[in-house]
Amino acid sequence: MPKKRSGGGLSTTQQAAKFLGVSVLAGAVMAGIALPAAGALGLAAKGSVQGFDEIPANLKSPQLSQRTRILDSEGNQIAQVYSRDRTVVELKDISPYMQKAIVAIEDSRYYQHGAIDLKGVLRALNKNAQSGGVAQGASTLTQQLVKNYFIEEAGDDPTKVAEATQQTLGRKVKELKYAIQLEEKLGKKKILENYLNITFFGEQAYGIEAASQRYFSQHAKDLNLQQSALLAGIVQSPSRYDPVNDEAEATKRRNVVLERMAQLGDISQAEADKAKEAPLGLHVTQPKNGCITAAKGSGFFCKYVENVFLTDPTFGKTREARAKLWNQGGLTIRTTLDPQAQDSVQTSIKDHVYKSDSVAAAATLVEPGTGKILAMGQSKPYGYNKNETEYNFSVDRDYGGSNYGFPTGSTFKPFVAAAAIEGGKPATQEYSSPYKMNYPSPVQQCNGKQWVNTDGEQVQNENESEVGPYQMKKAMAKSINTYFVQLISDIGLCPVVKMTDALHVHQGDGSKLPETPSIALGAIGLSPLTMASAYATFADRGMYCTPVAIESITQKVGNEQKSIPVPKSTCSRAMSEKTADTINTLLRGVIDSGTGQQAGLDDRESAGKTGTTDSRKNAWFVGYTPNLAGAVWVGSAKQNVEMTNITIGGVYHSEVFGADTPGPIWKDAMTGALQGKADESFNLVDIPDENNHDKGHGNDNGNGGNDNGGLIGGLIGGNDTGGNNTGGTTNGGANPNPTFSLPAGFIQGNANGGRNGNGGNRG
Repeated sequence: MPKKRSGGGLSTTQQAAKFLGVSVLAGAVMAGIALPAAGALGLAAKGSVQGFDEIPANLKSPQLSQRTRILDSEGNQIAQVYSRDRTVVELKDISPYMQKAIVAIEDSRYYQHGAIDLKGVLRALNKNAQSGGVAQGASTLTQQLVKNYFIEEAGDDPTKVAEATQQTLGRKVKELKYAIQLEEKLGKKKILENYLNITFFGEQAYGIEAASQRYFSQHAKDLNLQQSALLAGIVQSPSRYDPVNDEAEATKRRNVVLERMAQLGDISQAEADKAKEAPLGLHVTQPKNGCITAAKGSGFFCKYVENVFLTDPTFGKTREARAKLWNQGGLTIRTTLDPQAQDSVQTSIKDHVYKSDSVAAAATLVEPGTGKILAMGQSKPYGYNKNETEYNFSVDRDYGGSNYGFPTGSTFKPFVAAAAIEGGKPATQEYSSPYKMNYPSPVQQCNGKQWVNTDGEQVQNENESEVGPYQMKKAMAKSINTYFVQLISDIGLCPVVKMTDALHVHQGDGSKLPETPSIALGAIGLSPLTMASAYATFADRGMYCTPVAIESITQKVGNEQKSIPVPKSTCSRAMSEKTADTINTLLRGVIDSGTGQQAGLDDRESAGKTGTTDSRKNAWFVGYTPNLAGAVWVGSAKQNVEMTNITIGGVYHSEVFGADTPGPIWKDAMTGALQGKADESFNLVDIPDENNHDKGHGNDNGNGGNDNGGLIGGLIGGNDTGGNNTGGTTNGGANPNPTFSLPAGFIQGNANGGRNGNGGNRG
């Protein structure tokens, strides 16, 4: 038996036998002879070599993985993502120098031989026998292309990659047969084009276009002689000849290629010598892969798009199928992201909350009637360093968000009100609304059972002065907790659950809301996207539209663009127009005269609701105009920061409220997003003001202001119309806080009523 060399490799005799075997095999293949499973060469074992005729007849060229481009709604690139950085180009878009250089150094007889170069095999046999090692290979470009096809098909599966590259005679037989097929089917030019598009050039660059961009920041068609020689030389060993990390070794290899081109007559010796003297001339473009590189703070939106793709069955029946399509790439994904809105959101957040703050902010804008997500941003940038995060605070857990979302506080109250109004309760519904009370019990649930307050749980209002009775309009404006607890107790939990189901309101982990009265006060975690989409239903007069982030997708297949179906927004009626109009009227009052005055837009109608949770761990503002809805959350992702005596964005707060931190973020974001857009109006309804329960405003007899305003304070508030129910229309004075040097209540209670209809209530 031949002896092995001390280094453990094959002896010269064994090397000769091996390459003789390959040459005989090549001859057999050329002759079309079927090989037995175990041949006279003794090189086959355990069925590793199929009979030549048993190999499947056709090699299916794989769809090469390429870059995917994610664009905004105007076609601007947000980011590019890829498993392999590749852009497929046609041969006409590859420099002739590059074509000659790769042939010269990899397969100089490419245009003279068929799929297999028998002379090359014999030459390699002789060379390797003389050297006692493997100094020269014998694979043609066509064979290398087939091998790369196997590797491409293996993807990122290490087991499949190992199978595709294993040095067995069985794999060699397949490679040879398929090489013959490719030569017959494609021809030399197409094979060369495919090879230059599939091969690896190092530095994460697959294919000549990506390599040209990586090393020289230019297109492959513009490569000059020395640049082409450098790239052609890299292919044999991308790590060894990497010009970025070893310029000297790369230069030597480039000059070998140039000399070989001169020997073959591709260029003159003078051209080769001149090119050898030229510097490498690198102009490296660093790889930019993934949503972490996204522009204008849109990394979280970019990642949301990726998660939608990997989750939605529109793109494949299984996650594995969707992942394969995503990794294959070559996609152009046009999204719904509006660059003006995104810039406005990110600028507003940056102005109000610093990334180094102990709390974070997140905001999402949605278009009513279409469900399009126009903007999505947050104060902690997308990344893995200090003050960065990979969690998208605007979305649910399954799309890259937090585990459960964030408690919404009083921003949940409009859902309770909508359920009540849809069920027939008037907007003038009144409850005693004390400052503090036990949760009413029992409360009817959907399953026919009842929730019972067995632990004596209590609820209270923000201030001790907030004591009813209240009707719905003022209770919403002042955000009276006890009112809404009494309301949900009155109508039962089932109407609220049905309403939130219609609005697709669910917890951040995707589960349904629990049937407990505390949901009225926003005790359950929701995402800003969920809240913005639900409030957009009010703006669109009761029509809920599922949120969408993708407008269209095309995939490059060969030289053509193939359209891929995308999920569409589905719209359904969640409530009547009258109910939505009533909620719009109530929430407009929150901004006009209630807790949300700091958030009101200056140049157009708006409506919204503030929310603050227990211990001030979360603060919200969710609001809208008829053509844009947005939700802003501020808090700690871990829910471990109480926002009292805290500085946020350089501003000190003794206590954070929904109005004073999320509110201004919402206002600035909406103002910029809507600049230049149509100024639309709500369809408001008439909700009579309450008359008898607040100090300082006129009663039914017109005696407004008698408690605090004295004779002067109620002088006009108690006139013939100021104190009665007609005095509370929105046609009243524009300024509820008169700057004139007149007694308080003098203007507010005039004949048309004050803006709030509360004649003399500031007396």
